[in-house]
Amino acid sequence: MRILRVTPWIYPDAKGGGGYHVHAMSRDQAKRGHDVTVLTTREDASLPQIEETDGYTILRVSPGVTLLGNDISPAVARYLWGVESDDFDVMHAHSHYYFVTNLAALKRRLGDLPLAITNHGLYSQNAPERLFSVYLQTLGRWTFNQADVIFCYTDVDKKRVRELGVRSPIEVVPNGIDTERFTPEGPESDLIDAEGPVVLFVGRFADGKRPWLAVDAFAAVLEEYPDAELYLCGDGALRDDLEAQVAELGIGESVTFLGHVPYDEMPKVYRSGDVLVLPSRAEGVPRTVLEAMASGTAIVTSRLEQTAQIVDSVGQTVEEASGEAFAASLLDSIEAGVSSGGENDAVSEYQWRSTVESTTEYLESIAH
Repeated sequence: MRILRVTPWIYPDAKGGGGYHVHAMSRDQAKRGHDVTVLTTREDASLPQIEETDGYTILRVSPGVTLLGNDISPAVARYLWGVESDDFDVMHAHSHYYFVTNLAALKRRLGDLPLAITNHGLYSQNAPERLFSVYLQTLGRWTFNQADVIFCYTDVDKKRVRELGVRSPIEVVPNGIDTERFTPEGPESDLIDAEGPVVLFVGRFADGKRPWLAVDAFAAVLEEYPDAELYLCGDGALRDDLEAQVAELGIGESVTFLGHVPYDEMPKVYRSGDVLVLPSRAEGVPRTVLEAMASGTAIVTSRLEQTAQIVDSVGQTVEEASGEAFAASLLDSIEAGVSSGGENDAVSEYQWRSTVESTTEYLESIAH
């Protein structure tokens, strides 16, 4: 099968769960004998325009203009316009709220190349929620409706997409992780050096992730555990604001900004932590939560309908978007000790190999 994957990001060009998902899916489908080409935008001019890696091809084009973290790229439009129906068997786009996926939907509308769209989360981490709600009811819904199949991580997400008035077929394909790498047993990370409890934040420093709530909550944890440490893994537009917040709270000696941590190091990082905190206002099913769960790390997240059914069995969810509320759950988790996430049934339901198998089977079913 010849697959054209259309995506706003890919690992390691871009850090984060979505980019790694695209890379790992392309890599593993290539291992299964499929011909995979990934069309994406190039943020770093030093990166090659065409690259062969891990058995698949990356085609990077100019990003054009960037608006709210979204590349408005005429180069993607030109490439898709030139694609003939017999060049590929199927097109697979990622995240309905990016311009590249809007263009893939237009390509499907004007031609006969089948289209699948993976919903990595209904709401954008970068755009204001009110503005994005308007988008979902208009261009977002139109984009979904051009797809021959939509992949959602959970039944809850499927229901939310249907409630928008989307008519396309929807299949639930859980976002799996490699549970042979993410386990409670194994070495810890040299990046973590702490005597007391270790709180982790893993994710982009973006509005939708609300990392400032993690910092506020940790300041309260320090009052009970003066030897506690907060490690923030990630980077983003809010980095300077977070550093200023840490300085204003006077907790700099207990907070470490690790920046982007190599993916191969993350199993060790999770094992070194006592609890992961993720106070997002919007998510799909975050890889970070599944990875921490499989590593035996306790979890505290905001209460989101699509993730609560996963987290409630092994961690705590927080209704109120305040530092005090998250601090209370962090303290409970620290006092209770690490979770048994690596052994629970929820982890077994989120195997990466199953994600690849199911996604590939559905792509084959719509391919021409």
